Amino acid sequence: MAAEMALVKPIIKFGVPKAPTSRAFTVRMSATATPPPPASAVAGKKKNQKQEIKETLLTPRFYTTDFDEMEKLFSTEINKNLDLADFEACLQEFKTDFNQTHFVRNKEFKEAADKLEGPFRSIFVEFLERSCTAEFSGFLLYKELGRRLKKTNPVVAEIFSLMSRDEARHAGFLNKGLSDFNLALDLGFLTKARKYTFFKPKFIFYATYLSEKIGYWRYITIYRHLKQNPEFQCYPIFKYFENWCQDENRHGDFFTALLKAQPQFLNDWKAKLWARFFCLSVYVTMYLNDCQRTSFYENIGLNTKEFDMHVIIETNRTTARIFPSVLDVENPEFKRKLDRMVVINQQLLALGESDDLPFVKNLKKIPLVAALLSEILAAYLMKPVESGSVDFAEFEPQMPVSATVKSEWRKQQRSGDINTQVSICPLPPVSTCDFENSLSFSFPSPHALCLGRYKECCKSVLRSRAQIAL
Repeated sequence: MAAEMALVKPIIKFGVPKAPTSRAFTVRMSATATPPPPASAVAGKKKNQKQEIKETLLTPRFYTTDFDEMEKLFSTEINKNLDLADFEACLQEFKTDFNQTHFVRNKEFKEAADKLEGPFRSIFVEFLERSCTAEFSGFLLYKELGRRLKKTNPVVAEIFSLMSRDEARHAGFLNKGLSDFNLALDLGFLTKARKYTFFKPKFIFYATYLSEKIGYWRYITIYRHLKQNPEFQCYPIFKYFENWCQDENRHGDFFTALLKAQPQFLNDWKAKLWARFFCLSVYVTMYLNDCQRTSFYENIGLNTKEFDMHVIIETNRTTARIFPSVLDVENPEFKRKLDRMVVINQQLLALGESDDLPFVKNLKKIPLVAALLSEILAAYLMKPVESGSVDFAEFEPQMPVSATVKSEWRKQQRSGDINTQVSICPLPPVSTCDFENSLSFSFPSPHALCLGRYKECCKSVLRSRAQIAL
């Protein structure tokens, strides 16, 4: 708990540094039929006006994979020893659909949107655009996986379909938020027009696991900060982040189960190299993206770099429970390298907006790109932290717990064996969140007196599965 509190408290007291921002992402938009907001907010907008998509290295991407290989990985006929117990427990949890009635809007949304003006209104709209695009990307990938795996592994296929349900719900909620600004993402256009990045299945597992877990830490950190600093609550969507982030956490836990079902993706030297590569890719992308948009975080009372480092550190600690090797992000030199990357990236952005001829721009970019790649390589080559999942030979609070244990916990709680106030899967309070995070999953908030009972429940399940010697 002390470690978590040490990281959370500074965020609540974040300062507001001055830093330039630069918009590097646009998407195709269309005006809605709702009444227009004040002229100052949408000057020059016309009905059905479209914006071109501008692709950059930091733009949210759409992914595809080798579906034939994915079918082989989860075919129960090919993999006779594939253990479906954890997947079946995950499936029951997804079917419960804790957030089914959570994403319900009210009149506060439109009222808050009308109050946002000037540059912050534009950067906030971009935040909604990018978030909606990222969620919709997940929806497309999970939906296709659910369709393709239906015959080879119905359990895993149904989980992917239910995850696509969650992602569609998130994307729709964000797109509805854009309607408060008289805009809407053309999701059909995005599906057809965006370029799809191909990843092999194991890379999909690494990337999506990190994406879900880092999304969890971003959402819950913003939620906690705004709950303690309500004067920065500029738009009601942030009030939904507590339950929202639990969807991200559940998705990440499912990918943990997928990786453990395919140990060849975790147990050799190549897995260690790829694990660190994807960690670095995700962390650097987030850091550079957010440092281009510091005004967004300043307006909700956050220091961008401190917020990002908190998210990176917590995500890395969570990831270390499953990945065989992770970056040493708590080494001060890692942040110094990230900050140097930010400076180089800002120079590249400034060069791109200059009036130089394209040929001259490209020549000037060469040393900057080389310097950026050098910093990225140096960060990658820093001494890593050896990690990986822990066997259930000993039961320790910091160990990951299987989906079966989670299911048993909720089953006993619903039956009244565990006397805990139940809501729709909220995050545990800060006093117990270190215990929740150490178990690497979310569960209805247990009071301090229930923690001992919960541990006994875990031990009981593990004993019954012959995974622990007591």
